[in-house]
Amino acid sequence: MAQKNTNVLWQTKEYTLYADSVVQNKYKAKAISANEITSNYQSPLNEYQSTKIEFKFSINGKDNELKFAINHNFNVLKGVTETPIIKFGEQLKDNTGETNTFMEPNTKLTIRLDMNSVLKDLNTQGYYTTLNGDKIFKEDFKGLYLAGGAAPMMWDFDNLHNKPELTLKDDDGDGIYETTITLNPLKKEKETASQWLMSKDISAFPQYKSPHAIADAIYNMSIEEMIKAVEPDSTFRTGKEWAGVWTRDISYSIILSMAYLQPEVAKKSLLRKVNKKKRIIQDTGTGGAYPCSTDRMIWATAAWEIYKATGDKDWLQQAYEIIKNSVDDDMSNAYDASTGLVRGESSFLDWREQTYPKWMQPADIFESENLGTNAVHYQANIVLAEIGKILNKQSDVLKYKANAAKIKTGINKYLWLKDKGYYAQYLYGRNNKIVSPRSEALGEALCVLFGIADEPTQKRIIESTPVTDYGIPCIYPQIPGIAAYHNNAVWPFVQSYWGLASAKVGNETSVMESIAAIYRPAALFVTNKENFVADNGDFAGTVINSSNMLWSLSGNISLIHKIIFGIEFQADKLVFHPFVPKALEGKRSLNNFKYQNAVLDISMEGHGNKIRSFIVDGKKMAVAQISSMLKGKHIVKIMLTDNAITDNKINKVANYTTLATPIVNVQNDTMQWQSIHRAKKYLIFKNGSPLELTRETKFIITETCAEYQVLAIDALNRASFASEPFILKDCANIGEYDIAMYAIPSTLNYKGATGKGFVEISKTVNKVINIPVAIAEDGEYAINFRYANGNGPVNTDNKCAIRTLELDKKFVGTVVFPQRGNEEWSNWGYSNSVKVKMKKGKHTITLAFRSANGNMNGDVNQAMIDHMQLVKLN
Repeated sequence: MAQKNTNVLWQTKEYTLYADSVVQNKYKAKAISANEITSNYQSPLNEYQSTKIEFKFSINGKDNELKFAINHNFNVLKGVTETPIIKFGEQLKDNTGETNTFMEPNTKLTIRLDMNSVLKDLNTQGYYTTLNGDKIFKEDFKGLYLAGGAAPMMWDFDNLHNKPELTLKDDDGDGIYETTITLNPLKKEKETASQWLMSKDISAFPQYKSPHAIADAIYNMSIEEMIKAVEPDSTFRTGKEWAGVWTRDISYSIILSMAYLQPEVAKKSLLRKVNKKKRIIQDTGTGGAYPCSTDRMIWATAAWEIYKATGDKDWLQQAYEIIKNSVDDDMSNAYDASTGLVRGESSFLDWREQTYPKWMQPADIFESENLGTNAVHYQANIVLAEIGKILNKQSDVLKYKANAAKIKTGINKYLWLKDKGYYAQYLYGRNNKIVSPRSEALGEALCVLFGIADEPTQKRIIESTPVTDYGIPCIYPQIPGIAAYHNNAVWPFVQSYWGLASAKVGNETSVMESIAAIYRPAALFVTNKENFVADNGDFAGTVINSSNMLWSLSGNISLIHKIIFGIEFQADKLVFHPFVPKALEGKRSLNNFKYQNAVLDISMEGHGNKIRSFIVDGKKMAVAQISSMLKGKHIVKIMLTDNAITDNKINKVANYTTLATPIVNVQNDTMQWQSIHRAKKYLIFKNGSPLELTRETKFIITETCAEYQVLAIDALNRASFASEPFILKDCANIGEYDIAMYAIPSTLNYKGATGKGFVEISKTVNKVINIPVAIAEDGEYAINFRYANGNGPVNTDNKCAIRTLELDKKFVGTVVFPQRGNEEWSNWGYSNSVKVKMKKGKHTITLAFRSANGNMNGDVNQAMIDHMQLVKLN
């Protein structure tokens, strides 16, 4: 980057980082001293709120009124106070013709909806059929909600019920539902502070001084916010007052810097995320949490980091049992023998449509095999092997090393995108998985840091992964029609991991941009926010945000300790590999750095990533490391070589959004889909492989017993997500087995079963169900189950039902029955599919509750089963 003067540390067209300040257009944050930052930043959101709004209605918190990406359009011009009466399922279009107008603050709008046609169906036939063919039974009609893109509306369908103003009501019983919302609410106060002024004593923690006032002040602010992030019971508060403390949040924070800065708080916080069976807790989430989500295993890496920082053998022994129990459960429930990968939702990107196509149900998300989550599982197995060495458990060392090797091989075989130079986001689909070629920033960084990629590949990942104007986005490119949160957003903690990975491969440009991308929002917002919008760098506009965010501040601190000073904790020593970009050269110090029984006062001079001399207490050392046996206070002096770092490419790109996902309808032997805006062509997949490229919006199916999908491609040759997979219902290879024929039918009054009834499964009822089948010919078959689980909503709670599938008394896989809606027991869908090879003849398929099938709730592990579907794949 060209630099205008010596005071400029980093400069782009969007903002400039100076030695004492950050400037972004008319906004400026300045470090008055190491203990004070002032900022005049205000979110421009109020100034540019368009009068044109988009919204749609939702029954039971689902996107079930209009087709995906088709919304109601209305122009809230001055003087307009209500919409026309809108009919459910019929799009309202804006016919005003007026453009480029901005909304008055505190604009009140009454939105009115005619639900009479829906109510008629519910009352006459007992159910309403949505556009995609789903039936909503009268007994399951729980509420009517408003979703949209202009606050207080939101596109997070799962959480609409949490905002009373988004609930529509029919108080007079005429079938016209309505609600009144306040658009563009005028903020009485700034949404971010104008000043940070030190108020806590931070002297117990490492003290940093450098030639750059902005870095010193942001570091001190982060240390102070770290102190504020500790609850009275000496556990961490993540900053998410709305959500509680998540396993992944505290774990990623501990790995970054909390393991050594606050080890006792870190230990206690991790132990709070362990259940009574000594398993790591997968927090409440998609479809009832585990095993739809499995990234709780990052706990293992956090626990290992605490040991490396403290040398506490008692902690190591305690952690080992917990990690081992959890990995062993995953080996039964989530490991995919066919790919070597581990199933489960994207690590930390745990908000379904924020990173997955909307058609994917929780069972589909369970079946996905994600980059970041697999990196987490790889490292958990490596940690177990490393601890096994210390605890002399040699058989375990071999077992978990073998697990890690399989996962590593799977990542490099199935997720590496040679043409792009980085890993794919995940494998997804049903009977045949395909690759989602989006980048996934955290997963890319972890593959570098954990050594999943070899050294040349690590370098290429940092050079090739897309980076946008305000930092590296969680995913790239973005998903259309989805509000900013994980989609279209930069998270500072992810940026920190990206910075650490960039330092590891020696990419100075990437390191410096990472530092600037973290300092810019910290200074302007005068706090460590959780996230911000990738498009404009603003904290406002994301669905949810928090200040004083634990993993953001932990990452900020790690910039100094783990990048600038290059401090790396190993099992028996502290190793230094500093990385000081040329722009940050000069003298700096880090005093009162505690390492086990030693306290280090560290000074460092120069720039580069090579050490000229490493001196401890006046003695020049042959290697830049400190033994874990060292005790007391010591003076460390580091001189860098001032080496020039070359070959510093990064892939700086404009933010970009892909096309909408096609929605395919099938009539007889013809599949059709709506024309996608900006699409130039469509790619049809058959059984997970490309079949045909076409400009048409229909395709004649010649092989009925195959699985088909369609994706849209734009002028830049970038693809949408693939459509929902389907096999024609009249395929001769599909067999349905009414479960009520093999177990006692339930007497519960739930609607929508297809056969003679349905069967309840729980920890005490129908723990084992045997289904005899007669196979006409050898081949590979897919087995799944039509089920209902109304024990909780799609997005929270922990009551996913889990069962083992056996063929002729041998384990063949795990079947999950995730939650589908709170008390929605007539809401039916399909479990994941388990693929098995079967020979011609008679077999017994068993659905059983086994010891490995415990979920996160522990008590409720229940679903209703309608039928089993058996599909011959080949």
